[in-house]
Amino acid sequence: MGQALCVCSRGTVSLGGARYLLLHRLAEGGFSYVDLVEGLRDGRFYALKRILCHDKEDRQAALHEVEMHGLFDHPNILPLVAHCMVEKGTKHEAWLLLPYVKVRGASLAPACHREQQWQPAACVCQGGTLWSEVQALREKGTFMPEQRILLILHGICRGLQAIHSKGYAHRDLKPTNVLLDEDDQPVLMDLGSMNQARIEVNSSRKAMAVQDWAAQRCTISYRAPELFTVPSQCVIDERTDIWVRIHPSAPGTPQTPPGGCPDPAVLQSLGCMLYCMMFGEGPYDAIFQKGDSVALAVQNPITMPPTTRYSAALQHLLSSMMTVNPQERPSIDEVLHQLEGLQPAPAGQDTTQM
Repeated sequence: MGQALCVCSRGTVSLGGARYLLLHRLAEGGFSYVDLVEGLRDGRFYALKRILCHDKEDRQAALHEVEMHGLFDHPNILPLVAHCMVEKGTKHEAWLLLPYVKVRGASLAPACHREQQWQPAACVCQGGTLWSEVQALREKGTFMPEQRILLILHGICRGLQAIHSKGYAHRDLKPTNVLLDEDDQPVLMDLGSMNQARIEVNSSRKAMAVQDWAAQRCTISYRAPELFTVPSQCVIDERTDIWVRIHPSAPGTPQTPPGGCPDPAVLQSLGCMLYCMMFGEGPYDAIFQKGDSVALAVQNPITMPPTTRYSAALQHLLSSMMTVNPQERPSIDEVLHQLEGLQPAPAGQDTTQM
């Protein structure tokens, strides 16, 4: 299934008729690991992602991710170069060959001799992701300038627009799933949670199935409210990718809650990513870190920190994405329309200092 693969000799693999040199392990998790490889024919670097499949359900999930990659040929969505399913005794491994994305600064990429200016597209380490950029700015005591926010957000929206136009939703959009290349263009990755955008729920059993799926596949801290308690009669659509609700802040509200930078794994959704770029963290991270109920918190407005760093138009764009009722949330086309109407921050406007 997929491309043919064989281990030709120690340190090399053959995938889809091309040979690749195994360089070193980039990352390893509970169910997958990533190796840096170099094409012997073209001299390019790739990230070889291997997903451990313990049963038929795991294999189907891996092949679903492969299928999602195959739907798109878009500059803001990570392409899949080749893939295969490898038998390992009674178990299987899904092998996905992904591009290696060149990032803006060597300081954000893995520190490993000649590869230090490259970021593995499939790697779970943080160098070269949107999250690493936000974190690096935060450590310097600064925030992202408005013009850069607009550039990055526009690319993310273009990628989402392509996904939604095919009738799918990403479902796990977060800063760690967005790579930034050397031109600061965002690339969406980790398509394993994608599914049909429109899900019609017409029974309690179907509602529970959708709710259980979301609990497994969608990061909790910014999971859309309609995915926490799914009604027995409803329609879930792609506006789960737009979620979060903000309420104007009360006077004296601190801009940075105690505890510093949140865990990058708890940031999700387009609205939350814009919030993260503007304020250096996601809106529900403090609640998650304290062990309080995110499911309850997302049902209510959250206070937006007061700021003079950004234009009123950008703050309005953020607020427009953030409503609990999914039917009142804008579509990705409407978000893009608002975004393209924004002007860059005026010259001399202070958009960076804390």
